[in-house]
This record gives sequence, structure tokens and C-alpha cells, in this order.
Amino acid sequence: MKITFVIGGARSGKSSFALNQASKVEGPKVYIATAEALDEEMKARIEKHRVERGSEWDTYEEPIRLPDVLKNLTGRYSVAVLDCLTIWLSNLLVRSQIASPDRQAVNEAVMDLIDVLKGDGKLNLFIVSNEVGMGIVPENSLARLFRDLAGDLNQKVASVADEVYLVTAGIPIRIKG
Repeated sequence: MKITFVIGGARSGKSSFALNQASKVEGPKVYIATAEALDEEMKARIEKHRVERGSEWDTYEEPIRLPDVLKNLTGRYSVAVLDCLTIWLSNLLVRSQIASPDRQAVNEAVMDLIDVLKGDGKLNLFIVSNEVGMGIVPENSLARLFRDLAGDLNQKVASVADEVYLVTAGIPIRIKG
């Protein structure tokens, strides 16, 4: 598996960059969305992005079971864009235990994902994630936990990625590979 990790702030252009690069790969293409259409605004965003990708892209919507989806895609597609890891992490936190997030369950899910990423498939995988550690220290414990877990997740993915890009103001900067 060839992994390109694309990280940046919200609305930095990271998803557009990942899709643009992935579109250059010949063969069947798939987009893996982790966001859920929980309100009308998100439904509209999701539909807008689906239309922008066009019919060339299949779409899987999976908020939780990313490792399973990735295992099933290998051999069926030439390229995939997974967008976005921090939304997936948020989904895991919310579902793990509403009153008190289960850090162990989240860590196990992250390690399952990393194990799949270390696999030997022929998929060109572009993974998009938010960099959330460059801002202020959050005021509440859940937000600090999310920031810490996101930092750990991003470091683990970057360590197994072949290439890493930081995108800021729409400009990609290659930082690994």
C-alpha cells in the first residue's frame, strides 16, 4: 500500500489537494467519507462534494469501521481518498462512551487502523486529517483529550506514510518522502 498523508487546518485545501493528486492515478477510484449527515447543512455539504467528485468516484460512508473498509477495498480499487481521520476520531470518542470517553477503545481502534495501513496491498491511499495542535490549549478536558488523541493518531499515520504533505492556505508543502 502506498500511503500519502495530507494534513492541515480546517479549510486549508487539504481535501482538494488529496483529490487532485488521487485523480491522476489510473484505474478505479473510491472516496471514503467519515462524516455523517446529521443535519441539513451537513447533508448539503456531503451532496455538494459528491457532485464535485463526479461519477468517476465510488463513495463509501463509514464513520467508525475504517480498518474493515480498507481491508475490503484492496484489490478492487487503484486509488482511495480517506477523508478525514479527525472526524473518524471524533466519531470514535462520541460512540465509545458519552459520559466518559474510553481512551483504551479509541487507542485499540487506532492500532487496528495502523495495522491495516502497514499491509501489503496495491492501493494508492490518500489520507486526509486535521492538524489541531497548532492552536490554543482547549478549555475543557474532552477537547484536550481529542487534541491529544488527534496528535497521537497523526503521528502514527505519518510514521507509516510514504509521503506527508502539510497544506496551508491552499499550498501543499512536502514534509516527508
